[in-house]
Amino acid sequence: MADDVLIYGSYGYTGELIAKQAAASSDLDPTVAGRNAEKVRSQASRLGLEGAVFSLSGGDDVASEIGDFDVVLNCAGPFSRTAEPMVDACIETGTHYLDITGEWQVFDALAQRSEEAADAGVMLLPGTGFDVVPSDCLAAHLVDRLPDAESITLALGGMGGLSRGTAMTMVEGFGDDGVVRENGELKRVPQAFDDREFEFSHGTRSAMTIPWGDVVTAYHSTGVGNVRVYSETHPDTISRLRTFRKLAPLVQTGPVQSLLKWLVDRRIDGPDDEQLREGSGEIYGEAENAAGERVVSHLETPNAYALTRDTALLCVRRVLDGDAPTGYQTPSTAYGKDLVLEVDGVERIDD
Repeated sequence: MADDVLIYGSYGYTGELIAKQAAASSDLDPTVAGRNAEKVRSQASRLGLEGAVFSLSGGDDVASEIGDFDVVLNCAGPFSRTAEPMVDACIETGTHYLDITGEWQVFDALAQRSEEAADAGVMLLPGTGFDVVPSDCLAAHLVDRLPDAESITLALGGMGGLSRGTAMTMVEGFGDDGVVRENGELKRVPQAFDDREFEFSHGTRSAMTIPWGDVVTAYHSTGVGNVRVYSETHPDTISRLRTFRKLAPLVQTGPVQSLLKWLVDRRIDGPDDEQLREGSGEIYGEAENAAGERVVSHLETPNAYALTRDTALLCVRRVLDGDAPTGYQTPSTAYGKDLVLEVDGVERIDD
């Protein structure tokens, strides 16, 4: 019988949250893993777990490392580097693949491998964290309310601090184009392409378009061909980002990237325990049809990292219970639009 779950990248900020929660659970038998032997062994000893050390890019036989597991939960970003080699191994070994990515390119790339995964009896479920469980479930709920919707708009408000891994991913993507979904196609757009105001529970706030994973996942979940995602952003910041667009080539050079990552590594740790307990977030959702009819719903959530810990393990448990539809899935296609409501502290409100 296969082991439970391999958590790869388990010693990063979010991976550690997930590993600690899994280790404390009576129904899970996780193995922690990553490429840094010292960090893996220290974590495994501290949590009383088995550990595995291997790299996804150094010639290691990844398939031999994961073949005894029912499911891999990949927590090692940037996922543009780690998802493909891990998925290759999962398809080879018949191991279900989950991750906590928010990178739209990864969602899009894995969607192209749906048939291959289905033929291997494998589920590919990226985005089992705050990216994109709540927003994907909200998109599916909106279309349930307005079945002939032609557009979906999502907006993130009241987000807390960043983890080191999230900040590193943002540094690598700084200066890249944004992206929206128009008429069923992904469309590259400039950073801060559009801005508008949204009514959050904490008041009316400005927000700008961001390249969030729902430009891929909401389309797959609902079939709606026009999707935009916004994030609450101060108007001054939006103006500065538009001004700095011309600096993108400089920011993407090796020396500047190295400097920014050095600063991130030394200055960002992630939310502390109090922020995890007390922090909260909100997602505004809107769907509209050709006649101009519109429905609006909100999700109120715990801190994004706390939610990621809980939704990732919720999905792992579903897989271990035998509930793993094969091929490429989104959270709502795999487990329904109410999946996120199973997490304590999540409330959905229909306007």
